[in-house]
Amino acid sequence: MSSWLIDHGRLICPVSGLDRVGRLLIHQGVVAAIDPTDESVPAGAQQVDARGWIVAPGLIDLSTEIGEPGNEEDETIQSVTRAALAGGFTSIACAANTDPPIDTATAVEFIRQKAVKADRCRVHVIGCVSKGRAGEELAEIGSLVEAGAVALSDDPSPLSSAALLRRALEYCLMFDRCLLDRPEIPGLTRGGLMHEGLTQLVLALAPMPAEAEDLATARDLRLLEATGGRLHLSSISTAGSVELVRRSKSRDSGVSAGIRIANLCFDDQMMRSFDANLKVSPPLRSQEHLEACWEALADGTIDVLTSGHQPKALEKKMQELSAVPFGMSTLDTALAQVITYLIRPGKLDWCRAIEALTIKPAAVLGIPAGTLQVGSAADVVLIDPDAQWTVDTNHFYSLSHNTPLNGQSLYGRVEMAWVDGQRKFCRQ
Repeated sequence: MSSWLIDHGRLICPVSGLDRVGRLLIHQGVVAAIDPTDESVPAGAQQVDARGWIVAPGLIDLSTEIGEPGNEEDETIQSVTRAALAGGFTSIACAANTDPPIDTATAVEFIRQKAVKADRCRVHVIGCVSKGRAGEELAEIGSLVEAGAVALSDDPSPLSSAALLRRALEYCLMFDRCLLDRPEIPGLTRGGLMHEGLTQLVLALAPMPAEAEDLATARDLRLLEATGGRLHLSSISTAGSVELVRRSKSRDSGVSAGIRIANLCFDDQMMRSFDANLKVSPPLRSQEHLEACWEALADGTIDVLTSGHQPKALEKKMQELSAVPFGMSTLDTALAQVITYLIRPGKLDWCRAIEALTIKPAAVLGIPAGTLQVGSAADVVLIDPDAQWTVDTNHFYSLSHNTPLNGQSLYGRVEMAWVDGQRKFCRQ
């Protein structure tokens, strides 16, 4: 197994409080040393000059849509793992909304075998909470866990039945798994296209009110506090949800929360373009909600930053806006969006950003990853934070190009990525 010495890079590891220029040795698949002496570096170790670059734990994405099986025109496991590595994600947790959905042990095993064959980033499997993701009857959670599911979720569909959610929380507690729910009351958003507000009134598009999320968040938190266990609100986007999560955390409820990068970068004003690529759920909110989310991400109320990768083939995004499916392809651009829209303007510092993209999602999934501590698996990325580049979807690693960023200038990109000590990506 090859050895690597990464020299002169800015090492950032929130777990160990590391944030300084140094050197990192990868040997036999693990982080072997921080600042090793020349004498301790194995003969033949390959050296990388990371001057000006950031050396960070491999990023971890919660709930990535993978397309396969059922929607291979959007994405395949081969393409999604390629895009993940190019975006710095050495681990992804695949959403259960494949076709058929991941609600059986056989389905879990299918994904795991395909991921092994792809041999790129790590792919963790999230199993369905309900059979067929229909929200009516619990899936065989024990079988899913035994087959290797690391968490349970019907994401991106919300769990609309409070009774089902309560039973699911109790079952997940038994199996020590986290339940991921996207808080939304479907009856308040059905047929909606964008955030309810002044812009929506001007554009005369069907509304998706913030209250639909706020009410579901309040319900989820109340049930969590009644049952115990672990609940992750996978994509919150409103000032109301932020405040509810903040209060719940003050009571040590065990909740964690995530947000999609699109809900931090774009506001509802952008819908004036009628660009179908901006049709996402949760919808792009008003500036007031964005500001609350920026503050909550910075202070840790929102734990996790996710790509929200929802690839959709071109023909699916070329329909009438009312018929266009929700979603944005983001694995290729997510890190650059974090750098361009959050870090460079001063809304987020590097240490907190890396934390929200590594150790926090690892904690939700209960996996040993997201750190540069000596002895940990060498999942490592090198990031050039100042590289300026123009988004060209013709060069996307993802199969789908549904992004509003085509032609836009962004800062920051991943130069190299290792998984288990093997270099899996190197930008040419």
